Amino acid sequence: MDNKKTGGLFDYDAKVSFGEVAPLGIQHVVAAIAGIITPGIMVAKAAHLGTHDTTLIIQTSLIMAGIATLVQLFPIFGRFGSRLPVMMGASFACIPILLVIGGQFNIASIFGAQIIGSLVIVLMGFFLKYIRALFPPIVTGTVILSIGFSLFPVAVAYMAGGTGSAHFGSPKNWIVAIVTFVAVFYFNYFAKGLLRLSSILNGMVIGYIVALVLGMVDFNPVKSAGFFQAIVPMHFHAEFHIVPILTLTIVFLVDAVQSIGQFTATTVGAMDRQPTDKELSGALMGKGIINFLGGFFGGIPVGTFGQNVGLVIDTKAINKRILGLSSIILVVAGVVPKISSILQTIPYAVIGGATVSVFSIIAMTGIRTIVSAGLTPINTGIVGLSLATGIGVALTPNCLSGFPSWVTTIFGSSEVILTTIMALVLNIVLNHRPVKKEKPIKQATTQHIS
Repeated sequence: MDNKKTGGLFDYDAKVSFGEVAPLGIQHVVAAIAGIITPGIMVAKAAHLGTHDTTLIIQTSLIMAGIATLVQLFPIFGRFGSRLPVMMGASFACIPILLVIGGQFNIASIFGAQIIGSLVIVLMGFFLKYIRALFPPIVTGTVILSIGFSLFPVAVAYMAGGTGSAHFGSPKNWIVAIVTFVAVFYFNYFAKGLLRLSSILNGMVIGYIVALVLGMVDFNPVKSAGFFQAIVPMHFHAEFHIVPILTLTIVFLVDAVQSIGQFTATTVGAMDRQPTDKELSGALMGKGIINFLGGFFGGIPVGTFGQNVGLVIDTKAINKRILGLSSIILVVAGVVPKISSILQTIPYAVIGGATVSVFSIIAMTGIRTIVSAGLTPINTGIVGLSLATGIGVALTPNCLSGFPSWVTTIFGSSEVILTTIMALVLNIVLNHRPVKKEKPIKQATTQHIS
């Protein structure tokens, strides 16, 4: 009976009730909100912005995340967007280089580079069908697996209270995180119907209540937040300098491959198929056009959100109205600071306890994609060498200290970037070699002497 009631949630275009959609849509917002807000705060600090400008960047990031997700669900002109259930938000892959640009140049240089780099991504999306051969399952699977690995420390840091927190690693944080994790685990494996599908939200509600009892919830942001504030185009201006443009464009290209991996993970994990050329092309073009718009309004570059991809894979709930509701909530939260401030009261320990299982699902989806490509000696070599290089460099502090700082920023700050580059190069070198066909051995003939 539960499956009959919720069956439409597993169909992209099916009509479903608000009661069915609401818990899943809110769940996606709750899972994504910290990831959307935090990068804006980090960039604002690096660029030495004041409170008002920081709030404006947070608002714009929320609005752009909502619009970017809507574009993916409902493509513009049927071309800009993937028509796949993928949540978009501030791109973590871009954050390290944004911090460098903001510190060495200024906030205007970030948005100038973003405007140019986004056009490159639109072009990449337009011509994707001609270069898609560069991204077979063995490459995208390796990227997805590295994304999962890179998110594990994020989940643990959240469980401990959030990096930089004065109470990082405290027993209170771990109690809340473990209670949240256990609640999510219970609903995910022992509940049925909507209770199982909304396991993340249910667990976070329970964790939030425990955090509230332990005095870990701060309502001061809600008290000080206003009720309405519009975003302003070109408030931060835009400056165009060659170094920020080239650097951010390179990161955008690598992040595009990561996005291909995330979209592939969604279709493979939740729809049991590979994405089409049109879907991936539209995904990149939609992402590029929103980043172009974000450059004018002061929004952090958008990317796919791994935790939400994991939610879609875990629940198999792909109905477009689920993330459609999430998008509307994000846009409204961006326009009404009171709402976004309520979301900001969720402790990091709650988010970490809820998302650790989601991140594990992403990693396992990567393994599943790799296995689908076949565990040949060449394929295992591509995966192993790519992960060894990318993760090894990222986990070894100062191993690139002899190079310019931008080299460390791009290649040493994220497991995903170097792993992606290595997977692409190794796949081209090893899987695209001309193979000499062995000549068939001729059968020996016997001559008859007459």
